[in-house]
Amino acid sequence: MKNIKLLSLLLIAFIGFNACDQDDDLVFTAQEPTEGISFSNTFLDEYVLTVAASNNLGERFTWQDADFGVPTNVTYELENSILGDFTDATTVGTTDGNELAVTIGTMLGFAETAGLDNDPNTDLPNTGTLYFRVKGFVGTEGLPTYTATQELTIVLPEIVEGGGSYEIATWGVVGSGYNNWGAFADAKFYTTAVPGVIVSYVNLVDGEIKFRENNQWGGDLGDADLDGVLDADDGNNIAVTAGDYKITIDTNDNSYTIEPFSWGVVGSGYNDWGASPDAKFYYDYTTDTFKVGVQLLDGEIKFRMNNAWDVSFGDATLDGVLDTDADNNIASAAGHYLITINLNDNSYTIEEAANVWGAVGSGYNDWGASPDASLTEIQPGVFYTENVTMVDGEIKFRMNNNWGGDYGDANLDGILDQDADNNIAVTAGNYVISIDFNDAAGPAYYLGSR
Repeated sequence: MKNIKLLSLLLIAFIGFNACDQDDDLVFTAQEPTEGISFSNTFLDEYVLTVAASNNLGERFTWQDADFGVPTNVTYELENSILGDFTDATTVGTTDGNELAVTIGTMLGFAETAGLDNDPNTDLPNTGTLYFRVKGFVGTEGLPTYTATQELTIVLPEIVEGGGSYEIATWGVVGSGYNNWGAFADAKFYTTAVPGVIVSYVNLVDGEIKFRENNQWGGDLGDADLDGVLDADDGNNIAVTAGDYKITIDTNDNSYTIEPFSWGVVGSGYNDWGASPDAKFYYDYTTDTFKVGVQLLDGEIKFRMNNAWDVSFGDATLDGVLDTDADNNIASAAGHYLITINLNDNSYTIEEAANVWGAVGSGYNDWGASPDASLTEIQPGVFYTENVTMVDGEIKFRMNNNWGGDYGDANLDGILDQDADNNIAVTAGNYVISIDFNDAAGPAYYLGSR
C-alpha cells in the first residue's frame, strides 16, 4: 500500500516538472495586422494658417480600426514628418480611440520647422507641405501598421506692409467726438486714387473734432467759419453728432466733406430685418474693400447703406455681383463668416470664418447672455470694432462666442495672455477696440473709451 502511494507521488511530481518545462518553452508572438488602416476624414485642398487663429482646429484626423485578427486593445499615434519619409517622425498625439485633433498653432509650429514664414521680405517660402500618418500597434512589442502618408498643403498669408496704391495717411481725426482729444490713437485717413485726396471712415459720438498729423499737436486744422475749407484759426473745432461718417479731405486746397456713411448686413439671417443695428462693414485699405466678421443665422440677408432702405443690394442671380433686382435676398446658414464687399465693382464674398473674435463679459453681455461684440479682421492679423457700449464690469476676448483659448490681460500691460485671473476691468462708456495678433511679443490690444 505504501508502495502504491509512493508511486503516485512520483507520478504527480513528474507531471508537475514536465508542466513547468512546457511553460518555460511557451513563446507569445505578437499578432501581425491582417489589414492596414486608412484615414476616414476628408482633407482640404489647402490649409490657411494665421497666428490669430492659433487656438482654432486645424484638422481633426480620423481613421478606421486596425485589424489584428483577434479582439485586442490597439494604441494609435499620429505622427508628423517634415522631410516626408518619417525618418524624422515626431509623435503629435496618442490615443486608443479613432481621432486626434491638431490646432492651427501646432501646424504653425511645424511650418516654422519646415522653414516657412509669412514675411514678404525674406526668401523663405510661405507655402509648403506637412506630412502626417497614423501608426497602430498592440502593447509595446507589437508589429505596427500604418496609414498611407497624408500630405497637407499649407499657406501662411504674407504680412501686408503697405496698401499697394492705398496707404495709411499721416492725418487723423481727433476730438471729444472721437477719442477724447487723444486718449487713444486718432482715427486713420487713407490715400485714394486721386493724388492729395484722403478719406476716413469713422464712427463719431456727440462732440467736436479737428484734424492733425501723426497724432501730434501743432499745425492741426479745423473750420472756424464752417465754409468747407480747413483753417488754423482760433475756435475752429467742428461740431459733430453721433453716427458713422465718411470724411474726405483734399489736401491740395484744404477742402473737406463730412457725410453719413456706413454699410451693413441686414436680414432674417442677422437682425430680423433691422430690429437691431445692422452688422457694420469696416474699411480694409490693403484691398480697398469693406469687411465684416459676423455670426449669421439660418435665413436671408442683404446689404444696405446707413441702416436704411434707401440703398440696398442683394444678389438675384447668385453670381457674386450685387444688384438691386427683385427677389435678391441671399440665403444664409448659421455660422461665423467674413463678408467682403467691393464697392468699385459690386463684387462680394461670404466666407465661412474660423476666427471671429469678440468681447465678452459682465461689462458687455453678462458673460455671453447675448452675442459677443464681434471684431472684424480689417487687415491680416488686425481685428477692430467700434461703437461698443460697455457698462461697469469686466471683459475678455474669445473666438466664435465659445470658451476655450480666450484672452485677457492679467498684468494690464496691453498684451493679451491666457493667465489665471486675467479679466480686464472696464467702466461704462462707448469703446473702440483693436487687437493686433501680428506682434511677435504677444497680441497687443487697446480699449479706447470715449
